[in-house]
Amino acid sequence: MNAPQTMTDRLLAEKKDGIGWITFNNPARHNAVSFEMWQALPVVLANFAADPEVGVIVLKGAGEKAFVAGADISQFKEKRSSEDAVLAYNKAADDAGKALQECPKPTIAMVRGYCIGGGTAIAVNCDMRIVSDDAKFGVPAGKLGLGYRFVGIKRLADIVGPAFTAEIFFTARQFNAQEALQMNLVNRVVPAAELEQYTVDYARTIAGNAPLTLASVKASLIEYGKEPAKRDLDRLQKMVDICYRSEDYKEGQAAFAEKRKPVFKGK
Repeated sequence: MNAPQTMTDRLLAEKKDGIGWITFNNPARHNAVSFEMWQALPVVLANFAADPEVGVIVLKGAGEKAFVAGADISQFKEKRSSEDAVLAYNKAADDAGKALQECPKPTIAMVRGYCIGGGTAIAVNCDMRIVSDDAKFGVPAGKLGLGYRFVGIKRLADIVGPAFTAEIFFTARQFNAQEALQMNLVNRVVPAAELEQYTVDYARTIAGNAPLTLASVKASLIEYGKEPAKRDLDRLQKMVDICYRSEDYKEGQAAFAEKRKPVFKGK
């Protein structure tokens, strides 16, 4: 089991059975994200994206109390002490969010416990969210006097709609897993004791599907998030055409006819 190198031991990466695992490893602070963790996330994602043995990427928090409980505010005095420092910090967080949104492989946030502020942003930037029944979500910006930029609000609104986005920001309260499910913030809610195995099984199902198909769908989802005038529809069509010309397409048809599980090679 190989793992890409990271710039901090608070963001762990490992590869196992076709799944790339990213662990936010700051349990003493409920896995609050440090500046170094923001910087490391795009590097880990790029390594997994380039690894043909990784079919899907799962993000989780260390321990059982939290996925990510926001940014590590203990660093703010040092890392956000000047205008230039704030710009550098925001760029690191923005780059991490963009890397998640534009990762060419499927991403899943496996959420247990607190998923607050920056944690909610990380989860929302993943393709899917599978959460335990004790998960809690919230964006407490209104209680802290923080400004929240358009890009983050739009990403949330694209998933839950403007009305629920307004409720999340205006109340600044925490929402339980069932409330999150009702507003479509999460895909699945499972008992805490079953969360990891359920997520592994789900990830393996995804990783077992045709890589070229997954890549083309993910590319379409990425373009969907852009302004219509900036969407590269020609590239998307080429990716679809490649699927139909691939060996995997032939394998999929043969496996269906022979009533067996297909063996895809990504070509």
